Amino acid sequence: MEIHHSKEEAEFQSSTAGCTCGEHDEDLPEMDVQQIPHAVRHAAIFGAIDSIAKGRAMVISATHDPVPLLMQLKQRHGDTYNTKYLDQGPERWRILIRRVA
Repeated sequence: MEIHHSKEEAEFQSSTAGCTCGEHDEDLPEMDVQQIPHAVRHAAIFGAIDSIAKGRAMVISATHDPVPLLMQLKQRHGDTYNTKYLDQGPERWRILIRRVA
């Protein structure tokens, strides 16, 4: 376990050290949010979103338009993230979320 003196130091260490699990990052990871238990869904999604590095992106996929989630994202982070619908139903909504700041 490493102890960092600031959030910035921890973020710098994690961005330069990388993960040691042996896996590699996908260019554009996609999260099917319907696979996450409802009781922890938004927390899990925001955990994933918060881990996006500046300039990187991910896609969330749902069986409904996640307007409440996108409103929460805007309230929590302002203009830190851009969003763009890739698919708009009726069976599947896919939204690209990119960290810009």
